[in-house]
Amino acid sequence: MSTGYEREFLLRSKDVDLFRRLRLSRLFELLQEAAITHTEELGMGREKTLDRGLLWVVTMQSAEIARMPEYDEGIILRSWPGETMHVFFPRQYSISTPQGETLVRANALWMLVDQQTRRMVFPDRWGIAIPGEKREDELALPSAPARLPITDERSFPVPFSYVDLNGHMNNTRYFDLMEDCVPAAAAGRRLRIIRTEYTGEARLGDVLALRWGEGEAGRYYLEGSLEKPCFRMAMEYEV
Repeated sequence: MSTGYEREFLLRSKDVDLFRRLRLSRLFELLQEAAITHTEELGMGREKTLDRGLLWVVTMQSAEIARMPEYDEGIILRSWPGETMHVFFPRQYSISTPQGETLVRANALWMLVDQQTRRMVFPDRWGIAIPGEKREDELALPSAPARLPITDERSFPVPFSYVDLNGHMNNTRYFDLMEDCVPAAAAGRRLRIIRTEYTGEARLGDVLALRWGEGEAGRYYLEGSLEKPCFRMAMEYEV
């Protein structure tokens, strides 16, 4: 039996960038919202987690983009959970046209942390379980981003508008940060692959030390840290 989620969207002006393509951060917002909504539909909503002091967080995510959907285009977003791996909840996503053209495939690893201690919790001890499934068209689970030589750096104070209900910079805002640093985005080059790993959290007023660099064949790398690393991203753009 399928445990999947499906929703149709029509992309409006708030969803796209100056090239009229779906903004990268908005893409991951849609994926995040699908995961949250579907988790609630599966009976694991806030009364099982947030109201008990547990937070859902993303630890890794990745996407392969055949074509980014564009302004005024209708899309179908599908999502389904994979089999739980001890403390990790894999989630798969796909975005396609109504005609069946696959535009984006993506996935993420979610986990639960204690709101007070910010430490990982074991879901079975809290009675939290999500049935999973495997489909032939899904991506392999996310892997750690490959590092490239660093050529540029800057600092970034975390503003109020970037902080979510978990009390830290929302994972989707790191994509806005990346596109402000990496020149390929503003040049209009098309993103093909992105991999992200979150190893820490940045809170309101924290000043991230950002470092990035460019490799061959349209590859880029970005990392951010406080006293310890917070995140890493590896991107591949069209050449």
